[in-house]
Amino acid sequence: MASLNVGNLGEYLREQRRSAQLSLRQLADAAGVSNPYLSQIERGLRKPSADILQQLAKALRISAETLYVQAGMLDEREREELETQGVILADPSINERQKQVLLQIYDSFRKENALDTDTPEPAPEQSSERAARADGGGAATTPSD
Repeated sequence: MASLNVGNLGEYLREQRRSAQLSLRQLADAAGVSNPYLSQIERGLRKPSADILQQLAKALRISAETLYVQAGMLDEREREELETQGVILADPSINERQKQVLLQIYDSFRKENALDTDTPEPAPEQSSERAARADGGGAATTPSD
């Protein structure tokens, strides 16, 4: 079977459909689109909307974000972030407040890591000098009364 790592949306959809062992007509029916329209998408003649991609993803039981990336509507990093958020929100074992707190923590880590990649790391000798200054200059001493 052909590789799933294909370059365009139509080929990717065709491969997903074949992997799911669905005919063109079966997928069109399941997604609520016409058979000719789906054929045109697979042949690269039509560019479907985000709504159509979502319907196709649901029928194929794959992530809509994956199709958005294939269609050039979404960046790969954005897809990963959305999938992570979706998993958190769908988890039935935690309550809504916990989900919101977890999402806030997740966002703060992503922002912190984005800032870390923008600023160069100090050289090791600079880090040890800072640590020495912090320990020596700001160390609290206990009074010997």
